[in-house]
Formats: sequence, C-alpha cells, structure tokens
Amino acid sequence: MGDLNSILEPGMLVRHPDRPDWGVGQVQSNVAGRITVNFREVGKVLIDGTRVELLPVLDP
Repeated sequence: MGDLNSILEPGMLVRHPDRPDWGVGQVQSNVAGRITVNFREVGKVLIDGTRVELLPVLDP
C-alpha cells in the first residue's frame, strides 16, 4: 500500500475507504507515510499511509 498515498499533497481532498462517515478530508501534510488529514466530521486525524490507502476526491 501507499503508492497512491505518495502523490497526496497538502490541500488535496480525500476520503478514508473504511470510514465513509468521516466525510471528505483535506490533506494537511504527508511526511514519510504519515498523512495528517482534516476531516469535516471528525477533525484532524493522523493516518498511517502504509496501512490505509486514502481515496482522492476529484469532485467533492
């Protein structure tokens, strides 16, 4: 995992594949596979990019 995560940059919109209830999140940082995302419904979450492949949102 993590190939898609490697292209994520601050400002990009994503969804967590296992937590659709979190809504759309905005990437805050992506450093060494640790991705900080601010989700509309739950706030700021640190994601382990080696375990979860976030889904880019092209049309929010």
